[in-house]
Amino acid sequence: MRHLFATIWDRFLLSLPLALMSVLALGSYWLVRTAAPIAAPPVATLAVHAPDYFMEDFSVKNFDKDGSLHAEVTGAAARHYPDAQWTEVDAIALRAQDAQGRLSLASAQRGLTNEDASEVQLMGKAHVVREAQALRHEGESPRMEFRGEFLHVFAKDERVKSHLPVELRHGADRFTADALDYDNVTQVVQLTGHVHATLVPNRSVP
Repeated sequence: MRHLFATIWDRFLLSLPLALMSVLALGSYWLVRTAAPIAAPPVATLAVHAPDYFMEDFSVKNFDKDGSLHAEVTGAAARHYPDAQWTEVDAIALRAQDAQGRLSLASAQRGLTNEDASEVQLMGKAHVVREAQALRHEGESPRMEFRGEFLHVFAKDERVKSHLPVELRHGADRFTADALDYDNVTQVVQLTGHVHATLVPNRSVP
């Protein structure tokens, strides 16, 4: 079990902060360009939970030094809340590719990311996929999937949590549980509550 989930987040967690921070930077740039000049010092007011800028039908792409596409974030709409220092994204979708060409995808009906994108919450049909890849000396690394109504990603700590029911797929194997705590650093996954596993024998092994 310790090695079963070892590779899914390695590159994906590295790509996620960079791509989402680009969204924040783009929104901040747009806000500065369109804001009217300040005529007088601001008057102190109580913090109000209201967005200070919006984006609609946006797409942000990140490229490697050689010009190849590294990651892309899209969304139907985004709203930045300065009081909470979070950005809310509707119909969020992330596509990232590592140096070996292995593809990672993430999507949800709604996403929340903090200012430095070190913490991302995927809500409503949250789905993360790590595509299969042929390894040079170890055969093939199977396709990995995480599904649930809520997935909480801590990019800096390389950790994923969920307090709601989740489904994990590793190749043909399937796991379900009421809650999840996955630590990529220690390569340990904790499934709690009603845990069920369906393991499919490897028919290629004699």
